[in-house]
Amino acid sequence: MPMEPSRPVVFIDGECVLCNRLANWLLRRDRDRVHRLATLQGRTAREMLGVVVADPAEWSIVVVDGDGTHDRSEAILRIAARLGGLPGLGGRLARWVPAAIRDRVYDAVARRRYRWFGKEKRCRLPRPGEEDVFLP
Repeated sequence: MPMEPSRPVVFIDGECVLCNRLANWLLRRDRDRVHRLATLQGRTAREMLGVVVADPAEWSIVVVDGDGTHDRSEAILRIAARLGGLPGLGGRLARWVPAAIRDRVYDAVARRRYRWFGKEKRCRLPRPGEEDVFLP
């Protein structure tokens, strides 16, 4: 049975340069440490999502929170909403775009992310002071 998070968990493809940039961006803006981070390739993904993500290219960002599991554009909008400020405003404006259209754009970028941004040889490790945010 998947675990229930006490704080929202953002799962990223740990080998994706774009996803790692999102993680860095989130760490800079999430001053209250609302979100936790984990890779789709890690143990926490197996425990919380209840699956082994054999091909992270299928999923690039997944958010698990008290409302369930969210992927694609919905995951991004939930992250933005919790951050507030300009990201939150952008997320509220993006909600005016139908989910089917948002997800098509998301999928187009997700399919090309390795080609456009590259692939890391290994997952990002926590820096000093970030240990409480990262899950294995």
